[in-house]
Amino acid sequence: MSDPTNERKIQHIRAIEKDPAIERGGAGFDRIRLRHRALPNLDLAAIDSSTTLLGKTLSFPLLISSMTGGDHVLVRTINRNLAEAAERCQVALAVGSQRVMFTQPQARASFELRQLAPTTLLMGNIGAVQLNYGFDQQQCQEAVDCLQADALYLHLNPLQEAIQPEGDTNFAGLGERIAALASSVSVPLILKEVGCGLAPEDIAEGLSRGVTLFDVAGSGGTSWSRIEHHRSSGGADPTGLRFQDWGTPTPLALQLARPYADRATLIASGGLRDGIDMVKSVILGGALCGLAAPFLRPAMESADAVVAVIEQLRKEFRIAMFLLGTPDIASLFGNQNLILEQR
Repeated sequence: MSDPTNERKIQHIRAIEKDPAIERGGAGFDRIRLRHRALPNLDLAAIDSSTTLLGKTLSFPLLISSMTGGDHVLVRTINRNLAEAAERCQVALAVGSQRVMFTQPQARASFELRQLAPTTLLMGNIGAVQLNYGFDQQQCQEAVDCLQADALYLHLNPLQEAIQPEGDTNFAGLGERIAALASSVSVPLILKEVGCGLAPEDIAEGLSRGVTLFDVAGSGGTSWSRIEHHRSSGGADPTGLRFQDWGTPTPLALQLARPYADRATLIASGGLRDGIDMVKSVILGGALCGLAAPFLRPAMESADAVVAVIEQLRKEFRIAMFLLGTPDIASLFGNQNLILEQR
């Protein structure tokens, strides 16, 4: 496995396995207290947690966020188990960066997942900065076609690229290239950070470029800066550690994005770890809730192990809805009256 992009995928997974401090645990969801209803006037069994996005109905607003892909048995196993579980549970799935399939053609197999998930929501993924390094509409469309995706993530990761020894750091003029892609690719684009949060200015620019879907992907979960620290000079360079908690926490990023709620569809990710965090995210305006880290080890094991995590999240999500007296997603979404206090 000599391709550098492919090798990097495995290095990322091994770093997560070896260093528990990559999981930062500082997203701030614990500072939000919700209004408990002792008399919810609801039947828990009748709670409707389903939601619809991009024309597809999901059992609850869960997105298995981008993790990996490449020419390696481990990443093929992870992606196939995730896809099978996503289909069985009717939740959304986003794949890791598909750039590797253009440098290592054998990696395509790890992204050919539609046969395992024929009906649920699938999102492709390309690093936005690659548009400044030779990627064009044709390659982005090929990434979409390989997955038979319903949307294409363009991930924005300036910090990660700055820490990577081989990082691509020319983000100049990227907005114009995104606009050109938005008008030519066959599916909607989603702008996403990878753990530092989107600023309101980022959302405003995306809207001006023809993008209406945004994954705020705030800080407090997996630190890609810390992951890249492990790859930089064997961990001797401390820069990645200096920036390991850089960025805007997810709840704050969602709040800052409220002025755009009538024009933008927001996805909440970054530090969500249970069904209660998911409910809080929907209250703050997240149409979908993305989680990645809780699925990595189960995905190495089996689709059944992934399903077990999904079902636990759904159980927690539905109980929280019940205790808030909210019978469906419409009564939960953006309803900040449900917040008792936020410290």
